[in-house]
Amino acid sequence: MRKSSYAVAAALTLLLIGALTLAPGCKKKPVPVVTQPPPPPPPPPPPPAAPTIDLTADPSTITAGQSSTLRWSSTNATSVSIEPGIGNVEASGSKEVSPGSSATYTATATGPGGRVSAGARITVTEPPVTPPPKPTVSDAEFWDSHIKDIFFDFDKYDIREDARQILSEDARALAERSHLRVTIEGHCDERGSEKYNLALGDRRANTTKEFLVGQGVSGDRVETISYGEERPFATGHDEESWAQNRRAHFVRKP
Repeated sequence: MRKSSYAVAAALTLLLIGALTLAPGCKKKPVPVVTQPPPPPPPPPPPPAAPTIDLTADPSTITAGQSSTLRWSSTNATSVSIEPGIGNVEASGSKEVSPGSSATYTATATGPGGRVSAGARITVTEPPVTPPPKPTVSDAEFWDSHIKDIFFDFDKYDIREDARQILSEDARALAERSHLRVTIEGHCDERGSEKYNLALGDRRANTTKEFLVGQGVSGDRVETISYGEERPFATGHDEESWAQNRRAHFVRKP
């Protein structure tokens, strides 16, 4: 009986020791406190956009007294001005200008993002000097002052050196008034037979035509005819008169 009580007491003692040993393990562990980092600061605001400006002149070259049109456009600007002489303007637009001399126009755009300029040059030229109109000269007056006859040596039909200069001037005059048409008459002095002088006058007229054609006068503007000795310009019977009659005479055709 005493042995049995002793066993019970021992068992109770073991249970108590076990309970004391296990008791601390039943306590809850403390929860650690987590500290959150502060939020990042907000990004800085973007810088304001820089202004832009464009300026053109059309036309860029004018004659004094004429006009040119300035055209401009801008962005990101709170004010736009154009100098010289225009001042503040809208952000975009156009304006007609008439500078008295060559000038460079400058458009300036200003805004929160800064200031920018653009230029356009207008060149002004002097008007051409118009010569006074030439007085009107009739074909008859022109003919009389510009078209000259030529003369030949006795029994000859070749063009003399002095006659070449005259015919060259005749050709220039005929080129200036290309509508004029001409008949070249071949003339001779009274010496020789009528038949011979008609043939000689024909050769003189045609030689003269050939020279003009060689100078650029169209052949269809020129006709020839020979009068031989039939129509003398001087009626004397001496060398001075004969020299006047040996000629190629120019007649303006109507």
